[in-house]
Amino acid sequence: MIVYRLLATVASLCFVTPALAETVVKPGGESPQTTAPSQDTISTGVAKGRDRLDSATSTSILRPEEIETFGPRSTGDLMRVIPGIRSEASTGEGGVSLSVRGLPIASQGLKFVQLQEDGLPVLEFGDILGAGPDLYLRTDLNIAQIEVIRGGSASTFASNSPGGLINFVSKTGTQEGGAVALTAGIDYRQYRADFDYGAKLGDGLRFHIGGFYRQGEGPRRTGYDAQKGGQIKLNVTKEFAGGYIRLYGKYLDDRTPFYDAAPYRATGTNADPQVRPVVGLNGIHDTMLSRYIRTSLVLDGDNNVAVHDIADGLRSKAATIGMETRIDLAGWTVTERFRYARMSGAFVAPFSSAFLPTSALPLIGGPGATLSYANGPLAGQAIANPGTLNGNGLFAVLNLLDLQNNNLDNVTNDIRASRVWSVGGGDLTTTAGFYASRQTIDRDALWSTLISDVRGDGSAALLDVRTRTGQLLTLNGIYAFNLALANGTRRRTIDVDYAVNAPFASVNYHIGRIAIGASIRYDFGSANGRIISADLGGGRVGTVTRDMNGDGIISPAEQKVGVSPLSAPAPVDYNYHYLSYSTGINFRISDPLAVFARYSRGARANADRLLFTPVVSTTTGGLLMPSAAYDPVKQAEVGVKYRTDMLTLNLTGFWARSQDSNVDPVTSQFISRDYEAKGLEFEGGFRRGIFGLTAGATYTDAQIVNDRVNPAFEGNTPRHQAAFIFQATPQLTIAGFTIGATVVGTTDSYAQDNNALKVPGFVTTNGFVQARVADRMTILFNASNLFDVAAFTGFDEASIPASGIVRGRPLNGRTVSATVRFDF
Repeated sequence: MIVYRLLATVASLCFVTPALAETVVKPGGESPQTTAPSQDTISTGVAKGRDRLDSATSTSILRPEEIETFGPRSTGDLMRVIPGIRSEASTGEGGVSLSVRGLPIASQGLKFVQLQEDGLPVLEFGDILGAGPDLYLRTDLNIAQIEVIRGGSASTFASNSPGGLINFVSKTGTQEGGAVALTAGIDYRQYRADFDYGAKLGDGLRFHIGGFYRQGEGPRRTGYDAQKGGQIKLNVTKEFAGGYIRLYGKYLDDRTPFYDAAPYRATGTNADPQVRPVVGLNGIHDTMLSRYIRTSLVLDGDNNVAVHDIADGLRSKAATIGMETRIDLAGWTVTERFRYARMSGAFVAPFSSAFLPTSALPLIGGPGATLSYANGPLAGQAIANPGTLNGNGLFAVLNLLDLQNNNLDNVTNDIRASRVWSVGGGDLTTTAGFYASRQTIDRDALWSTLISDVRGDGSAALLDVRTRTGQLLTLNGIYAFNLALANGTRRRTIDVDYAVNAPFASVNYHIGRIAIGASIRYDFGSANGRIISADLGGGRVGTVTRDMNGDGIISPAEQKVGVSPLSAPAPVDYNYHYLSYSTGINFRISDPLAVFARYSRGARANADRLLFTPVVSTTTGGLLMPSAAYDPVKQAEVGVKYRTDMLTLNLTGFWARSQDSNVDPVTSQFISRDYEAKGLEFEGGFRRGIFGLTAGATYTDAQIVNDRVNPAFEGNTPRHQAAFIFQATPQLTIAGFTIGATVVGTTDSYAQDNNALKVPGFVTTNGFVQARVADRMTILFNASNLFDVAAFTGFDEASIPASGIVRGRPLNGRTVSATVRFDF
């Protein structure tokens, strides 16, 4: 079936393409307006907004109507429809792993790609442990459009983004009016209200306000309202002769569940695994989150007893204020962007847990160990036959991560000046600017270990373990107040400030059909602060005995309590610097046709992922491996672009060489590698009469060319890297009625870098029906993963284990929602 759908999709690419109207973004990030295709303009990752056919870059634009019909359940889910982007949206509304054009996802997060909001980064680093930028970015009616640039000038017009930029551009009141949208899940429990409104106030003054609030269980069953919260955004713009000034703010307070790996039974071979859900728990609809597992009892970062609610899940809190202005001065256009964001939150959820057959219970409780329910409706009842427990005979050792993001504040400023000069019959655009940011990472990573049965529907319960003689080894289902499966390690506190500074400049000469450009950026930064953990060695103690429940009795679980050695912090104190550059040429062969070529070198400075590795000295805080301070990326691309009123075709060949210094999130092993990738990227669109189609596809050939830790991996294909990914959205529109689907697919990939266990390819389909039932009233039905496909982004195992149980990370199963929207 997958092969058939792949062939059908490839065949459809012969007829691909876009809407009659394209979107224009004015220089400086002004709001879009509808205009002719010949004015198709993008402002992200370039000095000044220009027609995409005159720019030597690979770009895409997502418009609000496309986002609405696709019906993404998360920001990561939305990114799956962008050509060239590999988005592993299996964790929920935060924690997505994302990359572009074969750049590696050796660990987690968005290492080489930057998420921006109105031209500034949401977080300076895209792979902060437990705090990805998607956690602090929500898609709602405030969005005017999403601009994407892959490779190219992304290396020099932003820091830490050599792979690309994804910029969420907000509405600014250029179009008066607004909307209210009410959404409800039909086959899942979620309720949401969105609104936005913009207007002109006269005398060059306008504003826009919008936001959302939602509450419910979410796309997978948890047994409680795991999603709860919302945001509100406001901006006010004053236009004046020669420019404008805009003030804006955002308040976000939201929680959403983290979907960890789920247990699956795997048979067959590593090369062709046959994977099916275990009895009682289907990972595309269920999680190990439960109404009966809500309490995280730990010692906090100050070693005081603390109780946190597991329902906090991925908690996001942000209060943001910013300013943007553009002024024309003596022929120069000066653009200034400033933002301060006060950010915090939490990540409280099972993470990389173990699912074992009850025959393995002696590993926990010794020979003859027994189980009983610690809570839930069967609390206190002994389990007479563990081998038949819940019909699957499994129990879970839940590694409960209680990560408190105490402070993720960042302040960012970008100022640039551009001028267009008439030189030799052409236009010479020169730009110079300076970027500065400060990013704080202050967090406590705390752990406990719980024993649970394996059951879905939000009904899993904690289990108590007793020895053959009846000695209770758990405390109300808690086996240890640390990460027992890793000998009590990985309890870690960091408090580090990262400074990033970067002057940059560019020149672009456009004469006739030719545009030649070059840009340069020099990043220099520092990391200063401290880290605390027994993992640093030197006699530091990380496990103590403590009466956690205050009953005056020390249980076996209370003899394994994680503690932070507060009196023995280690410093972090190092600097780095690197040079980025990019140069390209674009030739407009004719009005609808252009070709381009570009070569770039950028880099990504490493942040908290370097800490607690051999790279950073525990005595001086300096770098023992200076080359790991940043990871360079070299890229080349050659492309052709074609655009008419009905048809758009873009084809780009790419090559990339990258370095990655990282940490494996499952094993905590240090990673130091070089990668190479090459391939072809296609994007296109077509519209004629009532029919429209947009599509994209990317072929990638990638390999690990050098591994400084495990040379056996050299020559292998990087984990999760599929050879072919694709997207297609056909739709029909008749008299206010639209029906269509978005198909997203991938071929198979390897679960880990040893290239043994394969992750099967898949095709998911989102269907939508939209109808304008009355003036200013629209109803939309959206079905995400319409055919309820088990689509895996990865397995945690490197091969099928003897137990036959693998930890799979699937996308959400089918969820159907209904939206009624009122425009005014």
